Order: sequence, then C-alpha cells, then structure tokens
Amino acid sequence: MSPEEPNDTAFKPEEVVEEVFEGEATGVEVEHEETTQRDTEIRPWDPEKIRVTTRGYSMRNVLDMIDDGELELAPDFQRNRVWRPRQKSRLIESLLLQIPLPAFYFAEDKSGGLRVVDGLQRLSTIHDFTRNQTFALADLEYLSEECGGKYFEDLSPPLRRRLLNTTQIVVHVIDPSTPNDVKYNIFKRINTGGEPLNAMEIRHCMSRNRSRDFLKLCASSDSFNAATGGRLRDHVRMNDREAVLRFIAFRRLTHISEYEQYGSLETLLDRTAELIDSKDDVPDELLDRWHHDFVRAMDNARLVFGEHAFRKWPRSSDRLSPFNRALFESWAVMLADYHPDQLAGVQTKIVERARAAMTNDSAYIASISASTSDPQRVKARFAKPRAIMQDVGL
Repeated sequence: MSPEEPNDTAFKPEEVVEEVFEGEATGVEVEHEETTQRDTEIRPWDPEKIRVTTRGYSMRNVLDMIDDGELELAPDFQRNRVWRPRQKSRLIESLLLQIPLPAFYFAEDKSGGLRVVDGLQRLSTIHDFTRNQTFALADLEYLSEECGGKYFEDLSPPLRRRLLNTTQIVVHVIDPSTPNDVKYNIFKRINTGGEPLNAMEIRHCMSRNRSRDFLKLCASSDSFNAATGGRLRDHVRMNDREAVLRFIAFRRLTHISEYEQYGSLETLLDRTAELIDSKDDVPDELLDRWHHDFVRAMDNARLVFGEHAFRKWPRSSDRLSPFNRALFESWAVMLADYHPDQLAGVQTKIVERARAAMTNDSAYIASISASTSDPQRVKARFAKPRAIMQDVGL
C-alpha cells in the first residue's frame, strides 16, 4: 500500500463533528479530506491560462447593467448580501466623500454576460440604496448633518450626481476562455467578502441559470426537506444545492468505476454542472427524469430510514447525527431505483444491515468519514447499499 492510499483496515472512526459557520452549527457533518483536491489539480501553475482584463465603469453604467440583466449579482447567493445598516451607510458615505473603492472582479460568460465574483456586497448595497431605496443613511461619520436619515431621492442633486456619475470603479474581468480550474483558483484567491467561498459557492458563481434553477428546484422540494429534516433548507453554505448536484453527478454515471476518469469529486461536480447548463448535452426530458429520480430517492429514504436518513446511525446510538454527504450520494442514487411498494416490508431489514455496517465495517465507516473523494472509498460506499439491497431480496 502506498503512503497516499487510505488505510481502511486501520481506520478508527472519530467523533462525528458538525460544521460551524459564523458560530452556528450548519447541520452538516464535516468531511475530513487529507489534501485539498483543487490544490493538486493545477501544478505547476501556468500563468498563460490566466486571462483577465481591466476595465473602468461609472457607477451609473454598472447600475444600468444590473437593471438590464447584463450584470448578475449571483442570484440566491444570500450569505454575502447580509450587511449591517452601519456598514451599508458607511459605504455610501465613502462614495459621497469620493473615496475610491477597491477593485471589483467580474466573470464573463461566452454570451458576453457578466457575473459579480468579488464585490457582491458592495454592489448590492449601492444598488439597493440608489435604485430600490430600501434603506436610509444612518450612523455616518462625516456627513451626518447633511445626509443622515435620508434616502437616495432625498439627497441634493449634486450629491446624487456625485454618486452616480462621478464615482468610477475599476473592474478586473475574467475572460470566458479561462479554464474552470484556473477560475476556481482565481475566485478562491480574490474573495474578500469575509469567510472564503467554498467549492459550491464558487461553482454557483461560475455556472449559468439552467443548472442553478434546476438545483434550486430540487433542493426546495418538500421531499428533500423532509428527508433531510429541514436542516438544509436554504443552507447558508449552499450544501443543499451541493447535495443535489452530487446526486445528479453520480446518478448519471453508467458505472461507479467511471468516477476515476474525473480525477476528483470537484471535477466531477464541475463537469456535471456544465452539462446541466447545456441543452445539447442534457435535454429537458433528461433533466425532468433526474428530477423525478431525485424526488423518488428522497421519499424512499424517508420511508426506510425516517429521521435518520443520510445520517450515521450505528447500533450504539440513536442520537440524531448531522447530515452526511457521502451517505447521501450513495444511498440516494441506490434508492432512486425502487418503487416505494418494493420497499414495503423490508425497511427494518435494510436499516438493520445499514446500522451493522456503520458499526462493524471499518472500510465502510472510513468510506463515509474521511478522504471521501478517494476512488476506492467512493467505490466502497456505493457497493455497500447495493449489497444490502441484494441481501434483503431486492
């Protein structure tokens, strides 16, 4: 066995740890990875693949682009839009004082559309103040007498012109010809919005409406929320959308051995999102079938495992564990193959065997606990549900 290969026979399960974001538990189990997949995919770094141009825009121009749909503020990407009132007002005050803003980053798609990569909070705040007029200025440092308590329409004409016409911003635009893996690393390095973006949040910025809408449709379904106990509803780190994408990614493989050709889980997920965005690769009929399969898998998971669906449930404990992504993708893909009537009467047997595996099978426990993107562990965790279903006569 090489040093890089996971040693399943020696694996000792650690205590289940729940992810925490900004001091609050997310309801999702931490995935322990020995290496960062993305960091090993582009070595050595090739600067020739970085294609970024710099452009200047007036604030009015940028706001018009948002209104006309030419510039996307990453729809449904909520966590980066939560600013306190003081932060919003101080940003507007800075513009009125003609203090230059840090540069923005946009990503351009092949059709010429632009999407905000870095600077979402700032642009959202400015757009909300000038166009939607959702808040009045408060807690200002220098302009409290002149602007305090005022909405955009209440400002004097010179101040409104200063905000819209005089304010110039510098934008670095990532060219659509830049490879996705390079884009990922650029996004990861430039993000300045507090907590760094995770892989799914970056993928959301990189993808198009078709895949985003489809993932949202599945993630917002009653079946998904019931099967996951509602803990992933509108998830703050987009783990709801990632779970759906992982189901589709593995569901579309003819055999689990095909996983190895992608080199990593993140590459498989990237490619799946790209395929969903293409009607030529994934026609509407196939997308509808995947949605049907997903809903059926969620209903079956709830039928068989109840509130413990997609959670570790060893024989030693009935405690409700956090949502486990590796269990989700492997069991959901399996359960999508069955009509609920086929599962009637064998739920107890399935649960017994699944709990036994989560208690005594060290290789299986390893496959759902650590280095979960390793090809051998992927095969192991997909093989176990198949063996269990065959063992109960399905």
